[in-house]
Amino acid sequence: MTVPTLTGPATGAPGGTPSRPALGAQLLRRKPIAQMVSEAENNAGGPRLVRSFGVLQLTMISVGATLGTGILVILGESVPLAGPAIWISFAIAGLAALLSAVSYAEMAGMVPVAGSSYSYTYATMGEGMAWICGWCLVLEYAVSVAAVAVGAGQYVNETLAVFGSVLPDAVSQPPGDGGLVNIPAMVIVVLATILLVRGAKESAWINTSIVVVKVGILLFFCAVAFTAFNAGNFEPLLPMGAAGVSAAASRVFFSYIGFDAASTAGEEARNPKRDLPRAIMLSMLIVTTIYVLVAVAAIGARPWGWFDGTEAALVKILEETTGQPWIALVFAVGAVLAIASIVLTVLYGQTRILMSMSRDGLIPSIFGRVSRRTGTPVAGTLLVGTAVALTAGLVPLGALADATSIGTLFAFALVNVAVIYLRRTRPELERTFRVPLFPLTPILGAAMCAYLMANLGADTWVVFAVWMLVGVAAYFGYGRRNSRVAAMSNEEYRELSGPQRPTQQTPETTKAETP
Repeated sequence: MTVPTLTGPATGAPGGTPSRPALGAQLLRRKPIAQMVSEAENNAGGPRLVRSFGVLQLTMISVGATLGTGILVILGESVPLAGPAIWISFAIAGLAALLSAVSYAEMAGMVPVAGSSYSYTYATMGEGMAWICGWCLVLEYAVSVAAVAVGAGQYVNETLAVFGSVLPDAVSQPPGDGGLVNIPAMVIVVLATILLVRGAKESAWINTSIVVVKVGILLFFCAVAFTAFNAGNFEPLLPMGAAGVSAAASRVFFSYIGFDAASTAGEEARNPKRDLPRAIMLSMLIVTTIYVLVAVAAIGARPWGWFDGTEAALVKILEETTGQPWIALVFAVGAVLAIASIVLTVLYGQTRILMSMSRDGLIPSIFGRVSRRTGTPVAGTLLVGTAVALTAGLVPLGALADATSIGTLFAFALVNVAVIYLRRTRPELERTFRVPLFPLTPILGAAMCAYLMANLGADTWVVFAVWMLVGVAAYFGYGRRNSRVAAMSNEEYRELSGPQRPTQQTPETTKAETP
């Protein structure tokens, strides 16, 4: 069955006057999955995104967005909380992230479009919750990438310090942190924007290369640290008790944020229904394994009390173990590469989510325009890249950066709820991956997200509330009046919402599935 693509407001009232449902009905109106997939394939008759990603590129997108500078600094901050059991904290945090990751895998295989949790929420809980989720993702992606880029100045200076030179604070720190503008942060964002404009395939291969390098650097750390391994450093294993392990797990959980990045590539995967679930699960396995290995190697090399108050703990372990000061250069370069990889992949995800929201009429159409020449949303990418570059260069993020965590956890919780909803209401839908131990797994996933949100500080909740108020104003100022799903007549909506195949075979998918 061919599902028509909605390109403009429907005329549901006599005489062609647009008829929209009441506010309550509009907020609860869900977008049919078949409509999402049809729009992704047709893109209103215009150019669409190019399907060029396989499992490798999709996995590297998620690993690139997840495995970053967090492990370089968060380990030293978390060891005093858990003691030698910090590796258990990383394993527990990985399990907590996995509870949401399996839900993402099921939804990505069922709804292979670019909107990630925004689209999943629209298909299950309606326009109101979808807007809230999308607005949370704007905060998560745009502000988090700016926050990561801000650290570029510090690591560029550490690299230059090996050669006896550093950048002055005026051009390596934002206002409020002793500088005027953070030039390195802006340069990294601009370079990532240029790459994304040129083409997603080229960006994916560059990201894959960077990810291989930063994984290699962390494995190099493990190899060196294990040469100084002392099993006695793990005794006693739980000096701070189980409560300390749990506290550390809550802190290191945020090192896993980013695994959902592959789900934003649903329209650029060659075989999304098969490859997206595989990529999400593979990325979780890779990241968790590396985190646990690094934690075990670090504790084996130094007693846990040594980490208290020690900055850049991994670098110091390498310097003390090898006696070579050049090791700082290796890790500084690795940190810059980690920043570049995160900026590239998260900026990519942001533009694809905004493209989906634009396609639905909830934000201006410029974010959804795909270039015929490059097959990428050029205008939207340039706008997002400019905004992020200015934020990274000029704004001291502070509590705003912390608020990205609450937005991320809220989106994770909604995806877990979406899995439960569709299992109950649309059991006939094709699922290429199914959440194990249903419904226990998604219930635990949502509960874990709620628990971690509750542990966040009051300042973070205040910033989040202000951001939500701005989002409500934006919805009533633009989205409510321009929503395409709300513009459907009742007859159109009932027809598209009825039972039907949620996806269509594309030439690329057919080719990929042919032996």
